[in-house]
Amino acid sequence: MIKSHMVKIGNSQGVRLPKKLLELSGIKDKIYLSSENGKIIITPISKNRQDWDKVFKNMAENNDDQLLDINQDITCTWDEQEWDW
Repeated sequence: MIKSHMVKIGNSQGVRLPKKLLELSGIKDKIYLSSENGKIIITPISKNRQDWDKVFKNMAENNDDQLLDINQDITCTWDEQEWDW
């Protein structure tokens, strides 16, 4: 646990976070702030689909990228209608 103090920033207040704490928490730029049970929670915002290429490659290497419903007939009348664009 690290002891710190509030810093006045205009009409607001802020907290300086030590570099090591930021590194350990994965906080880089943008964050979510929330309050729960009298505590302020800071959560890093990660980029959507970050590292998906690595995950998909790993799935393919482990044969874990197969369709689960490949042997099921999932067609319906909607699929058989002519599409107008």
